[in-house]
Amino acid sequence: MARLALLSVSDKTGLIEFARSLVTEFDFDLISSGGTAKTLKDAGLPVTKVSDYTGFPEILGGRVKTLHPRIHGGILAQRNLPQDLTDLEAHQIRPIDLVVVNLYPFEQTIARPDVTLAEAVEQIDIGGPAMLRASAKNHAHLTVLCRPHQYEPYLQALREAGTPSTAFRLEAARQAFEHTAGYDRAITTYLAKQQSSETPPLTQSDSFTLEGHLLQALRYGENPHQAANWYHTGNRPTGWAAATKLQGKELSYNNLVDLEAARLLICEFIQEPDRAAAAILKHTNPCGVALGASLAEAYHKAFQADSTSAFGGIVALSRPIDGETAKALTETFLECVVAPGCDPEAEQILAAKSKVRVLILPNLEAGPRQTVASIAGGFLTQDADDQPVNPSGWQVVTQLQPTPEQLAELQFAWKVVRHVKSNAIVVTRDQATLGVGAGQMNRVGSVQLALQQAGEAAQGGVLASDGFFPFDDSVRTAAAAGIGAIVQPGGSLRDQDSIKAANELGLVMVLTGIRHFLH
Repeated sequence: MARLALLSVSDKTGLIEFARSLVTEFDFDLISSGGTAKTLKDAGLPVTKVSDYTGFPEILGGRVKTLHPRIHGGILAQRNLPQDLTDLEAHQIRPIDLVVVNLYPFEQTIARPDVTLAEAVEQIDIGGPAMLRASAKNHAHLTVLCRPHQYEPYLQALREAGTPSTAFRLEAARQAFEHTAGYDRAITTYLAKQQSSETPPLTQSDSFTLEGHLLQALRYGENPHQAANWYHTGNRPTGWAAATKLQGKELSYNNLVDLEAARLLICEFIQEPDRAAAAILKHTNPCGVALGASLAEAYHKAFQADSTSAFGGIVALSRPIDGETAKALTETFLECVVAPGCDPEAEQILAAKSKVRVLILPNLEAGPRQTVASIAGGFLTQDADDQPVNPSGWQVVTQLQPTPEQLAELQFAWKVVRHVKSNAIVVTRDQATLGVGAGQMNRVGSVQLALQQAGEAAQGGVLASDGFFPFDDSVRTAAAAGIGAIVQPGGSLRDQDSIKAANELGLVMVLTGIRHFLH
């Protein structure tokens, strides 16, 4: 008796060629449902519709097609058990040797900005996952395929040995379970986003699934002796995996880590209506950030903030790259540049520096709402620190009140400092960083580093601290360097000491009530 294949796919890539080989090379009979059956029939291939095979019509507008004993009996029967074979014969069920299924395009549907909840729910596949899981469970007796790239290896296995090996079927089963797990995760993530404040509270979920698809193996990780891979989430690449690389070498592990830090920082200034923003980072820390009337001005100010550290840096820009900015970018060695666009003139200018990686990411603001960190025996998750800066909730705690110009400068410094590794201190003036103190083991050390870097330019500037001052020494150090205003979260038992010192020294001090540790 001819072998029987069940084909029911949403992604029809390579389907006709694959089905033709099954029929002409290996004498398979084909059964299929819905659009897949029509596609095969239109291609001139002999195919039996599932409804004709089961003797039961598709009902509920196609919601019920393959949920039938003749289908699942043919999939789940164990060919080495006499009772199973007796059941198949008694109910006129043919054993199915090959199941080819991929699922409704749920993720493509929810990617549409205007999609409704009802439309999304209708793209939740029921029969497909049931067939995949049943086939994967019974992989000892049949093969399940869920992705078009598996078609040719399956045919090759038939050509070489007449039937796929046990190892082949086991790996195909694993990929099927992986496929359904990712599908279910996409559904749960989407439904969670649809919940409102009126959603009744239920028991908190006791599981967290992290699933990705291998995009490419990287040359190495943080160091050459560390292997590394790049995965993307979802069934289609998004974020950096979908960015357009105009030129340059392959992205490295460190490039990608730095680029994500740069993206998060530049997002603070994407919505500035009249000002362009530029940020230069090294090892995920900003070495220069600035606003300007033009993109070229913003980049020049950011570069001048620390031209030494900018060498070999990562640049993020809030606007499409223009010719003037492109020329400035070619005047020093840079690892990567990312922007929401690039003018043709700028593209030609940047081509002179062919090794610099230039990436276009139109939606810089789209990113993860949670972060994940690995620890021994598990991992940690937390909400992203992406709440908008809200000065209306700030408290001026000194006798001296900030001028409108100082308040704007304090907002700029506060937006930057949340992207500096703790202990973090940022000194700014004229909407540009002057000094950055990052990652020191004590806060006064970060203050000294930032002020030393700023030098005499700190006169009249402002200072931002990601965490509170445990003592008043940092306030006094800042005042001695000419700082005019300080923004910090507050919350120390000795806040009054810092406030008293600020009043004594003629400083403005603002407490935000929010800290921004970044480890």
